Amino acid sequence: LSQFHRDGFLVLEGFFSAEECDSMRSQIQGIIAGMEVPPHCRTEFSTREQEQLQAQGSSDYFLTSGDKIRFFFEKGVLDEKGNFLIPKEKSISKIGHALHAHDPVFKQITHSSKVQELGRKLGLERPVVVQSMYIFKVQPPQPSLLAVTPHQDATFLHTEPLGRILGFWIALEDATQENGCLWFIPGSHTNGITRRMVRAPSGASTCVEFVGSEPAYDASQFIPLPVKKGGLVLIHGEVVHKSELNSSGSSRHAFTFHVMEAKGTSWSKENWLQPTPELPFPSLYT
Repeated sequence: LSQFHRDGFLVLEGFFSAEECDSMRSQIQGIIAGMEVPPHCRTEFSTREQEQLQAQGSSDYFLTSGDKIRFFFEKGVLDEKGNFLIPKEKSISKIGHALHAHDPVFKQITHSSKVQELGRKLGLERPVVVQSMYIFKVQPPQPSLLAVTPHQDATFLHTEPLGRILGFWIALEDATQENGCLWFIPGSHTNGITRRMVRAPSGASTCVEFVGSEPAYDASQFIPLPVKKGGLVLIHGEVVHKSELNSSGSSRHAFTFHVMEAKGTSWSKENWLQPTPELPFPSLYT
């Protein structure tokens, strides 16, 4: 606990079994097999600010994905009409944002007794699950585009006060420096945030916009965090982290979900992600 509070992240190796990891990978293959995304809804996922505004920011498909299971694609895999240039199962960047609510395997993992026990050890009193994602990190046609730029999760999931968002990141395969493991700046969760992604006012050309700016981070401050299959990385909502491109030729699958301590916390009405009548944020504790 003291290490987590000091660094803003913590690795718990072997938290999930190989069987649990394989069950998630198997389940996602079934979800992909049944995937139907109309061409006009096919959104290329990006972590670069201008591309986020253009692709996700103009897409209701992204903005209304908080209570659904939806598909987001790599850059360069779609033609101008939204048709796939490569097999669709190799084109997906991530699936989000409510696997934890709608899929039995991911629901069981998210609310597993060991996750709940960990939440209690972390002192979470009323934790709720706000979103979940399955991230593929394959090597796409243009691998140079697949680095995830330095960011803080609270930029996208803002609360008052800060410090109430926690990420659970599960390695479903070994995450190495070659295939794009996470990198962190230790202690960077203590400096607040400088940038927020908010819903744009109606009539704007995009649905979201950024307020503030991301500072230029010193690359030498980042440390890599390779994790074995089944390892869990706890991520403080304000710690600065990134991942480099996958240069290995193999994938780096991960399942991740975010939890908010709801006690004494208000969720920003400006966040892109909002609870809905169909899916209020469910309690982590069952």
